[in-house]
Amino acid sequence: MKTLGTTTTYDGTEHRCLRGHELLIVAVMKNALRADYDPDKDGQYITDERDLERAGGVTADDRVEVQPWLEAEGRFSFVSSDPRTIDLACFASLKR
Repeated sequence: MKTLGTTTTYDGTEHRCLRGHELLIVAVMKNALRADYDPDKDGQYITDERDLERAGGVTADDRVEVQPWLEAEGRFSFVSSDPRTIDLACFASLKR
């Protein structure tokens, strides 16, 4: 399944302002929910689909960087958020 560039919706409570909005996935932060997560480690911030596949794809331990659709402006926002993967409709099957 293609992840980067996919649009989905947010179903969580952590980022309430995202609920009900169409979101564009622009990056994956591998293992960002793990206690030993090191954001400075190479390969943690993934923006290439092949790199994501090599890293094992998307898991419940990841966060994703998303940009909300701005209906009034007809474009995705320049501002992004980093919800948990399991809070996005397209990854609901990852919930434990």
